[in-house]
This record gives sequence, C-alpha cells and structure tokens, in this order.
Amino acid sequence: MFRKVLIANRGEIALRVICACKELGIPTVAVYSEADRNSLHVRFADEAVCIGPAKSSRSYLDFPAIISAAELTNADAIHPGYGFLSENAEFSEVCQASGIQFIGPPPDVTRLMGFKQHAREAMQKAGVPILPGSGGILKNAGEARETAAGIGYPVILKAAAGGGGRGMRIVREASEMEGAFSQAQQEAEAAFSRPDLYLEKFITAPRHIEFQVLADSHGHVEVFGERECSIQRRHQKLIEEAPSPAVTPELRRQISERLRRALHEVGYVNAGTVEFLMDETGRLYFIEVNARIQVEHPVTELITGADLVKAQIQVAAGMKLSEILDGPVEIRGHALECRINAEDPDTLMPSPGRITGFHVPGFIGVRVDTAAYQEGVIPPYYDSLVAKLITHGRDRAEAVSRMNRALEMFIIEGVRTSIPLHQRILAHPDFLAGRLDTHFLERLEAATRTAQ
Repeated sequence: MFRKVLIANRGEIALRVICACKELGIPTVAVYSEADRNSLHVRFADEAVCIGPAKSSRSYLDFPAIISAAELTNADAIHPGYGFLSENAEFSEVCQASGIQFIGPPPDVTRLMGFKQHAREAMQKAGVPILPGSGGILKNAGEARETAAGIGYPVILKAAAGGGGRGMRIVREASEMEGAFSQAQQEAEAAFSRPDLYLEKFITAPRHIEFQVLADSHGHVEVFGERECSIQRRHQKLIEEAPSPAVTPELRRQISERLRRALHEVGYVNAGTVEFLMDETGRLYFIEVNARIQVEHPVTELITGADLVKAQIQVAAGMKLSEILDGPVEIRGHALECRINAEDPDTLMPSPGRITGFHVPGFIGVRVDTAAYQEGVIPPYYDSLVAKLITHGRDRAEAVSRMNRALEMFIIEGVRTSIPLHQRILAHPDFLAGRLDTHFLERLEAATRTAQ
C-alpha cells in the first residue's frame, strides 16, 4: 500500500479521499490555495501545503506546485478527485516521470477516452450501441451537411476533445450548418485547444444515463449498475439517482457485459463512468467516458455497498478486484443525490459568501458529503457546491420521501442555495412517476413562470 497520498483537489471530494485513506491507514497531504487556508480538508489531512493564490491556474492546476508538494512531503501517490487535473493525461505522465503513482487510469487510456471519436470507435468495436454519426473528424461544414443529410436532422456537432457542453451546437436544418459549425469550432478551440468536431444524430428528449465501472491492472472489469442523471440545466447535473427507473434488469445485464469487454480491450484501469443517452423507445446510445470518479458516485455506493474511492486507491496499489469486492455486485434499494449549490434557486446564479448558520440533516437513510461549516466561506473562485445530500431507501418512493424530509431539515444561512429548487423538482408529478428527460427543468421553469 502507499506510503502517503496527496490529494490534488479541494472541498468535499478532498475530504472524501481523506476519509478513505484514514480507513486504509494511509497518511494524507492536503494542498490548498490561499483562498482555502481555513478549509476542512486542510484541517483533517495529516499535512498541508499551500500551493498558490486563489486562481486555480496558479494553484490547483499548477503541475510544478503540486509535484513539488508531493516531493516535499514524501508522498508516493496523488489522488486527483474530480475536475481540475483528474482527466489530464499530461499530468498523469508527469506523475509517472516523477515516480509518483497517479490514482486514476493510465495516461494513454485517459487520452484515448478524452478524444471522443476514438472512444466511440472503441465502444462500437465491442458491440456497445452508438448514435449514428460521422465516421471520424469532420473536415468542414460541407462534409457535415452531407453526413447530416444521410442521418436526418436534427443533428448535434460536438467537440472531439472535450465535454461539459462546450463546443456543442444543435443543427435542425441544413441552412444552419455553416454558422453552427464555425461557432462550435471556435468554442472547441478556445476550450480544448483543438477545433476538431464530429457529428451525431440528436435525440430530442433523451434521458441521460451513466454506468459506473471499476477495473484493476490484472485485466478484470466490474460494472456497478447505472445512474439516472437526466435532471440537469445547461448540461450541469442537479439530481442523480440509482438505479434508473427506465433501465430493465435485462438491459443492465446486456450493457454491463459489453462494457466489460470494451474496457478490457482498451486496457482501462481504475474508476470511470460510461455515459449514454436513452431515446423515447428505451434504446441506449454511448456518448462518452469520464475517466475519473464522478460527483454522483455516492448513490452507487449506497445501492451496492462498495466504497469506490477506497477501491480506487487499492486498485492503484495493484490489488485485484477479487481482493477488494466481497463478491458479485448486487443492487439493493434506491438512492438519490441532490447537489446543494450556493446559487439563487430561480436563476442559478452563484451566491458566494459566509455561511452564518449551518445544520445538516441525518438519521436513517441520509448521508451528507460536505466541506462546509458555520462561519465557513464559499469563495467565488471555484464551483458553488456546498454539499451533496444523498438518501437511500428500500425503493424509490422511500428514497424520495427521505430526501424531502432531509431537504426540509437542511439549514444553510448567509448564502442562497438550490434547496427550494430541489423541493419543487421532487414535488412534480413527472418526477414522482419517473418520467424524466434532460429538458425536465426547462418545462418546470416554464410552468413556474406561467403560474406567476
């Protein structure tokens, strides 16, 4: 096992990794920016090193500062959490060159999965269903028009090297292609330093469903079922649940088998998430792989009993899945996660500031992952996540009931939060019936405006 793990991140995910390391008996090193000097991950790590000013490019994204902190503290492994450097193949290579174990996929696999067209080809080869689209990178808008004519409109242009909704444009007819292609290229170049685009058939009202995977360095791959992530705004998820109300046991089995084969063939190691869109007929189509732990991993942990972050560390240390897991993965009950953000619940504009009152809910079936505390500050420099509120029940109805109770008992004062929005979502008849798609929130907001 590792001598010491440095966590190259902040907030609740840094605390989550610290907790896993404590259970494994591994000392930890926190790194922090000047804005995070009083953060809880700094307090609870065994050692802490300031790596720069508040701006993330000069602290949490600064390769030399993080590697120097690891060398200074004699850490032999780095856990990147999610975001920041978690899917940065170059940083993983720098860790390798410095004799430090990167707790995540190998750099060549991260690079392959990060280039979406290559990931599509790898999945298609293993029989994982993909959306009809371009056979490779598009040369120009003319080629995009020809491809779209063969597939049928609407289509969506996507940045080949990125995600998060950047470099994406929906094209509903041929006359829109020229402008959309140019705009998507410019955005892709600005966000990912590559203008490459590819094209897929656009599903008008899809569900967003993702499968949690974990692979060891001995060729074994396990799939931990799926999560429903359709409640989102501008491609940012707000509520996740597991399992999905729309995925049958047979579909779960089929996709899991194909994913095991695909990930084994590409040499995938460590945790990852394979994302799909589901159309109105219930067919799943692969869209991308996130080669890291996800924000929403707790819902999978609650329904399977697995500690995914601890497993990440054990896999990186060379352990086999058979040594980590108690047996075949079984799904028990249902879990929900609400991302409680410091945002205006109507506009979702950030609401940074000092927390003047703070009380987290608890009791049976409730978990809160947070680095917030009373008199703590939500800085304006990073994402606005305050806490992840997760509930587990025997079935979906009980998980929803517990979430309603927990949201009502969650007190956060001094900043505005998304709690009222979550309560509105959970009260909606379509949500209660499991009738979800990625446009759910748009319809809810439209209905709210009409009612006002």
